[in-house]
Formats: sequence, structure tokens, C-alpha cells
Amino acid sequence: MTPAFGEHLKHWRARRRISQLDLALDAGISQKHLSFVETGRSVPSRDMVIRLAEVLDMPLRERNRLLHNAGYAPMYLARPLDDPSLKSARAAIDQLLTAHEPYPAIAIDWHWNLVAGNRSVAPLLAVVADPALLAPPINVLKLSLHPQGLAPFIENLSQWRAHLLIRLRQQIHTTADPAMACLLTELEALPVPENIGAHGDFGDVFVPLILTLPVGRLSLFSTTTVFGAPFDVTLSELAIEAFFPADTATQTLLQGLAIAP
Repeated sequence: MTPAFGEHLKHWRARRRISQLDLALDAGISQKHLSFVETGRSVPSRDMVIRLAEVLDMPLRERNRLLHNAGYAPMYLARPLDDPSLKSARAAIDQLLTAHEPYPAIAIDWHWNLVAGNRSVAPLLAVVADPALLAPPINVLKLSLHPQGLAPFIENLSQWRAHLLIRLRQQIHTTADPAMACLLTELEALPVPENIGAHGDFGDVFVPLILTLPVGRLSLFSTTTVFGAPFDVTLSELAIEAFFPADTATQTLLQGLAIAP
């Protein structure tokens, strides 16, 4: 067991705001034993490491790191989405994206990189001025907020930008992922137009994405779908963002675009 194990464990206790006593009780061990584990005086069993990670509700990638720091092999595989063993999961993703047409839907990974999208996403990408923003891996946050991306076309950019940055900060707080922290710094450094649209009043039901595109004006809201009880790191970090029309005009426009030649 490396000294990093104890620091890793204490770091996550602090993030989850769980005291040493509460963690020990929830994990079914004594506080004294947990203290010895955190200071390196005792070596935890593999089962104990897994139990502590579960109580702390660590993401699967972090659980692998905790096991590694304790001197054990990782428990969760991180296979690429095109791995044959994930064929059924990839088929489910494609089915969900296609079934959501004529409304846009995308699959994104943990770092907000585009994994897949349905055909209704094309009108949104057609207005992007900088081809580099569309070079894989496409980061959808950068694509949304960059002045050469979708930002000039978002009516309520102030509201949408605040919404996205809040979501990203929440992820950083939950995961302590350094790559996400770098992404946040990059997004906060992007130039913001002086007039970026006021916050609309939607009764605090949802934050819309309002776009004025060459094809027309779209008002959308989104839902997020994740895999239930995944045991693969890739699947655990994957989400499907499905956009729905927030008004009848948007619904009619998107349906018309779907049947246009």
C-alpha cells in the first residue's frame, strides 16, 4: 500500500463531507482501524477498499485508483465503446439517438466530448465557423461557448453559459478530475460578448437553449440519460443528452427539417 492511499481516502472523505467515524460505521469497521488504514499503519483488504469506495460513492475510475494505491489490481475495465463486449450497449445508444429524431440528441463522455449524435444535430453544427471545433474529439461545451462556435447564435447565451459552467463545476466538485478543471479554466477564458442575452423567464422549470439559426429559431430543453448500474468505466462515464422542443414553433420547425429533401 502506498502513502497515496490514505491521502486519497481522506481527500474523498473531505469531498463527501463524511467524518472518519461516520465512514467507519457505514463501512462496518472501527474508527481506530480506519485511522490506522488512513495513516498506513494497517493494510486494508481488497474487500475493505471496495466497501470504502462504495460508501464514498466514488466514480468507477476513482475506485480503480484507490485499489491501485492500496496495492491491488483495478476492478473495473475501461474498454473503448467499439469493443465487441460493449456491442449491445453501443446498439442501445444508437437506438436511443435515432428514436429521438426529429429532435437533436448526442452521446457524450465524461469530459463532454461528442461520442455520437443523431441526424438532427447537423443544422446546429452547420453554423460553426471554426473547423477546428469540429475536429475529433469535439468538446460540446467548447463548441457551445466559443465565439467561433454556437455562441453567436445563442439568444440567451448568458443564461446558457451560466448553466453549463455550473454543471461543470458540480462535476469537478464530485470527481476532482484535473482535466475537467483545465476545461473550466479554458471556458472561463473565452471572450464573452457585451450583449449576450438576458435570462428568460421559464418559471424555473428548466434552462432553455434558444438558437437563432439560418433554418429558423429553436427553443430547446434537455434531459440526460445514463446507464444503470454500469461496471465498465466507459459506460459509467457516458451520458445521452436529448433535446426537446420548448414550444410549438420549434416542434414544427424540427419536424419540417426532418422531412425536407
